[in-house]
Amino acid sequence: MNSLDMYLSSLSIEEYERFKYNIDAWKSEPLPLLSWDVFMEGYDERLLEAKKRTDLEKVNSFAKQFKWQNNLDLTFAVTDFEALIITDKNQKIIWVNEGFTAMTGYPKSYALDKTPRFLQGKSTSLETKARFKSKIQLEKPFTDTIINHRKDNSTYKCEVKIIPLYNEETTHFMALEKQVV
Repeated sequence: MNSLDMYLSSLSIEEYERFKYNIDAWKSEPLPLLSWDVFMEGYDERLLEAKKRTDLEKVNSFAKQFKWQNNLDLTFAVTDFEALIITDKNQKIIWVNEGFTAMTGYPKSYALDKTPRFLQGKSTSLETKARFKSKIQLEKPFTDTIINHRKDNSTYKCEVKIIPLYNEETTHFMALEKQVV
């Protein structure tokens, strides 16, 4: 629908009758909606950045509450991720972002108070599980990959960056995850 169509649809029948013989002279081929093109250019990137800012704000509110000393702004600036999980020191999930639900199919409410191990299944190797466990116990940042299972039981390969969150000592862990091929 072009501007002329919108204008004509707003006219009363009497007004339309006065113009109907001249309409064919006004009609032309539709032109692309340039304003939409301009709006949509970079839209996905802006949406992704907005979600990332929202995630950072939530993580920063936790950081204030628990007095974490990590440079979270830098972490968010240099790390590409889809899903974000915060656990306590015992690895019980206290918060996940919207990307977690998009990646796994599990709602936030289901994930809370569970460990991320609920995402593991028959396709997750015992070697990988042991490697993750030993690296977490070191309380040092690391990046590794794991095969996880979605709610529908389909599998996905996930790159996970785990960062211990600390004040005087490690109090929580943050996992920044993205699906990889």
